Amino acid sequence: MKDILAAIQSPESTSADFANLELPDSYRAITVHKDEVEMFAGLATRDKDPRKSLHLDEVPVPELGPGEALVAVMASSVNYNSVWTSIFEPLPTFNFLERYGRLSPLAKRHDLPYHIIGSDLAGVVLRTGPGVNAWKPGDEVVAHCLSVELESPDGHDDTMLDPEQRIWGFETNFGGLAEIALVKTNQLMPKPKHLTWEEAAAPGLVNSTAYRQLVSRNGAGMKQGDNVLIWGASGGLGSYATQFALAGGATPICVVSSPQKAEICRRMGAEHIIDRNAEGYRFWKDEHTQDPKEWKRFGKRIRELTGGEDIDIVFEHPGRETFGASVYVTRKGGTITTCASTSGYMHEYDNRYLWMSLKRIVGSHFANYREAYEANRLVSKGKIHPTLSKTYTLEETGQAAYDVHRNLHQGKVGVLCLAPEEGLGVRDEEMRAKHIDAINRFRNV
Repeated sequence: MKDILAAIQSPESTSADFANLELPDSYRAITVHKDEVEMFAGLATRDKDPRKSLHLDEVPVPELGPGEALVAVMASSVNYNSVWTSIFEPLPTFNFLERYGRLSPLAKRHDLPYHIIGSDLAGVVLRTGPGVNAWKPGDEVVAHCLSVELESPDGHDDTMLDPEQRIWGFETNFGGLAEIALVKTNQLMPKPKHLTWEEAAAPGLVNSTAYRQLVSRNGAGMKQGDNVLIWGASGGLGSYATQFALAGGATPICVVSSPQKAEICRRMGAEHIIDRNAEGYRFWKDEHTQDPKEWKRFGKRIRELTGGEDIDIVFEHPGRETFGASVYVTRKGGTITTCASTSGYMHEYDNRYLWMSLKRIVGSHFANYREAYEANRLVSKGKIHPTLSKTYTLEETGQAAYDVHRNLHQGKVGVLCLAPEEGLGVRDEEMRAKHIDAINRFRNV
């Protein structure tokens, strides 16, 4: 691994130099173990501790197949799917790996007693498999997490509809929280040249997810002038949704849970902010009963901010805790888009407010190839910025996942893999200087 890192850090290295590097037999990776899936049995979700289930293991380098690449991972990041994997909810990810392993002899590689997790990376291509022409060893890349087989016509119009669509590093093995990752080369995109490795690794999953959910015609199809309610507006997903709303001429109404998170939204340029804790919203009277009076109080507060207008689009991801309120406050004919359920998967809402007001609920999951490319292009052009707040070492990934699980983080948290320190990998200093305040705004709170 030292030779690989030296080649990456040398400005003189060529593609041939990378192609001639000897690959190690093994590498370090963050894993969960199949024989530990019951370790949190009987515990409440909140009490399940990723620091106990995530391991830093030495694992063998996987076989490289057609249309694939081995990438030296300089940095990665923690997403909620890493947290779900670490606490074995809503089910152990080994079920995904077993199902994938039955697809083909090549897919069988993924069905292992350990799962290397992580759905983001920034790094350098080391090897490409047969049939790869667009990428070569030495290319600096980021990876989106859409893994599809594309053998069915169902996915040819929208790759997210492929029946064998999976999220790399969550529903497949050999993910990005490691020194080396295995990806399909159609996951690769150019690394933004003005960003460090850890900054470039941060947007991938959440930026693409927010783009499809809010901007794409496959999601809400946001337009200029829309009022967009964004839950968790300073978090991993919400911070990108807020940026897309502002960049697209919409008006974000940002829901946060602390004055510190409210300040982050102001730094992004948002003006309408609701601190749900400070204002005391309690949408559930108890575990089984919602409180419509709180929905109405919430709707009134929104109209105070918007000058009497209701919400055109709700950017939903908390799920059970907020979904009833989201449906209620959306305007007649408006749209609720949902991509996750971090507070619970079983949503409840009053359907009268949906059907009688002609509202729509749109399910949105990650992004197709084109959407991921467009989202990354906006980062490369300095239109959308990473929301990295803190970076951990690979050894500290358990703590990073714990912080995300307990909502102790802002924006995204990064993980250094092969990169020995922060601040490396910038290739366009002039562009970086132009955007440095925006790049650092989540760090400086």
